[in-house]
Amino acid sequence: MNRAPEVDYSTTSARPEWGSLPSALHEALAETLGQRIVDVAAPVSSGFTGGFAARAQLADGRRVFIKAAPEDLHAYGAYQREAEVVPQLPAVVRAPAVVGTALADGWFAVAAEWVDGRMPGAPWTEADFELVTAACEATAEAMRPSLLTGLDSFAELVGDDVGVPAQVLAGERALASGLPSWVPQVLPELVELVQLVPQALVGDTAAHSDLRPDNLLIDGSGTCWTVDWNWLTLGPRWVDWVGLLPVAQYQGIDTFGALARSPLTAGVPEDHLDCFVAVIAAYMMKNIDAPPPPGCTPALREHQRLSAWTFLDWLAVRRGWPTVDV
Repeated sequence: MNRAPEVDYSTTSARPEWGSLPSALHEALAETLGQRIVDVAAPVSSGFTGGFAARAQLADGRRVFIKAAPEDLHAYGAYQREAEVVPQLPAVVRAPAVVGTALADGWFAVAAEWVDGRMPGAPWTEADFELVTAACEATAEAMRPSLLTGLDSFAELVGDDVGVPAQVLAGERALASGLPSWVPQVLPELVELVQLVPQALVGDTAAHSDLRPDNLLIDGSGTCWTVDWNWLTLGPRWVDWVGLLPVAQYQGIDTFGALARSPLTAGVPEDHLDCFVAVIAAYMMKNIDAPPPPGCTPALREHQRLSAWTFLDWLAVRRGWPTVDV
């Protein structure tokens, strides 16, 4: 393979149908919403969890977006966390409002306002990149300092996964398959970059920490909405936006010029930006060749491979790494 894999983010999940959810959960949702649920669309096929997610029509004409999961899936806790976080977000942060939650028969469900929007980045265009960049700048400004308490740091979120390059270099772990052939040559510099985490990834901004195209929606008026707020952490104000850059660059957007213009990265040491990108590359390199966890499709691993490839490729341009196939 001499290119990163293609990932269609609109077809990455396999979700249960509405009819397979417990009837007690249906009833609990109707009670909390104050209206009968008269129609439910087919589940969305984006995302990577096995939780239920679909648009629903209420008897009074309102439309909501329902997500639900059983307690044995990771999504169960993720949906609960999102239900806690979204009501605490500043008004300038455009996130679909939570309108109700329900718990029944070992399932948790959250209903949010329906946003009729489309996913950007499929592939990235200049117009969508500018809209998302503006939203990231406004969100970062509103989330610094964080209004939410008790958040872990971004460095704690990635944890020991930053050690993957060192483990590969030491022969303790095999290098993941399907990456650029030149990666073994740059492992020593990757190790050095991730060692900057204690200096590079500190901050008082509440970051989404999982920002990617399928967690963004652009509506008909050009407003950019952000969804899936279950990974909130404290870190530098630029991490969410910079995390979008490598794939956008791979798809033809001049993200290096954008870096030079953005107030988010003004005055930030280049090594700090490169440290973050190296950390995500290392994080994504872990378990690429393993089966996906319960409830996830193999597309999760292809997403990891695409991310690792493009983040490494972005660093190669920044740092002048030799990228000739060997």
